[in-house]
Amino acid sequence: MPRTHWGEIKDPVHGYVYITENEKAIIDSYPMQRLRRLRQLAGSEYVYPGANHTRFEHCVGVMFLAGKVAENPNVSCIINEEEADVVRIAGLLHDVGHGPFSHVFEQLLIKDLDKTHEDITSWIIEKSELSDKIAAMGYAPAEISKLAVGKLRKQGRAFLDQVISSAVDVDKQDFIVRDTFHTGAEYGFIDVFRLIHALDVLDENFAVELGALSALESFIIARIESFKSIYFHRVGRAAQIMLAIAMEKANEELGLTEFETPEDYLAMDDYTVWTALRNCDKSRQIIWNLERRKMLKCAYERTFYEKDTMISNIFGREAYRRQVQTEIAREAGVEVDAVVIDVPTVPSVPYHHSALMESMEIPVFSKTQAGAKTLYRLSEISKIFETLKGFINILRVYTDAENREKVEKATAKILGKIPSTAKISY
Repeated sequence: MPRTHWGEIKDPVHGYVYITENEKAIIDSYPMQRLRRLRQLAGSEYVYPGANHTRFEHCVGVMFLAGKVAENPNVSCIINEEEADVVRIAGLLHDVGHGPFSHVFEQLLIKDLDKTHEDITSWIIEKSELSDKIAAMGYAPAEISKLAVGKLRKQGRAFLDQVISSAVDVDKQDFIVRDTFHTGAEYGFIDVFRLIHALDVLDENFAVELGALSALESFIIARIESFKSIYFHRVGRAAQIMLAIAMEKANEELGLTEFETPEDYLAMDDYTVWTALRNCDKSRQIIWNLERRKMLKCAYERTFYEKDTMISNIFGREAYRRQVQTEIAREAGVEVDAVVIDVPTVPSVPYHHSALMESMEIPVFSKTQAGAKTLYRLSEISKIFETLKGFINILRVYTDAENREKVEKATAKILGKIPSTAKISY
């Protein structure tokens, strides 16, 4: 089907987003329309009242930015019109596999099914009504299902995956700008279009031209500040933990992970699952508390900026966290379940698959007047990046309001063994 312009969507972040007839057909599908009922930042509305935007507008934004990458002269000269269209559609569909409350549902998917929302995204694209719609357009659903999660791995075309899944992909570019816009927590301006125009393909991989170094450094700083002020805000995290516990308690009765078809899965959204949790005996009290903003309280918080075996165990191993949790509860004289250890590496943390804690290397290049290009690692060029790409982790201990003081003292005693050099803020 030829590319036919249908109309435009007015986006508060990017302005007018022009869409084709094919893209409208995808947007009007049930899997896409369901995203209107999945908040982008479930839990953050308890901190930032404006954070009620959804996965739907984020996906439209990712499609728009993916299209801008395809229009970059360094890219448009090496891809054809069909690849450009497919990249936009893949960007549009990249989040259709999210569950209720977005990343919070992921802890159930991983625990019960050993699946992530990316696995579900590919499944829905290939097995739901989307497959027929995509095939009718002359595209391969299996290819789009892989490209949407950055796993197409087409020979000589690695950059296609990197549009949606890389250290500076359009997914991150959109959600950081969008999330800071809707929360008001704008701790850093990102010149998204400068970054996009600075992209070039070297040896089939994207690299960023050094002239855009300031824009790249701003992007990295904004990502870190957004993590601390939005995605891992202690109150927003408290709400997410409560939702995760509620779903865990109610799962056996509600069968949240017993879906067999895409239609079963797509029937779940923020509204339907919230109502089910409210009506389930095992989760009712937690929802009652959330509806009245009676939150778990943070009794202890420390940020670590160096690698240490004990620290790595706490952040990376559930059995070790459970052991520390038991020791804290015993010392405080409370039930084990009254103590919750929260770290960024647990599955329910937003964006943990692309979390800033990983050591990210971003390829950059310089260009001579003759056009010769030299590739570098960003850490060789940017002192800011070299400093910020190191190991960083945050540990929090939550409990009920009435137990806060006891748990705070017990945690300080138990975790006093952690080297003081690892502490940078408290």
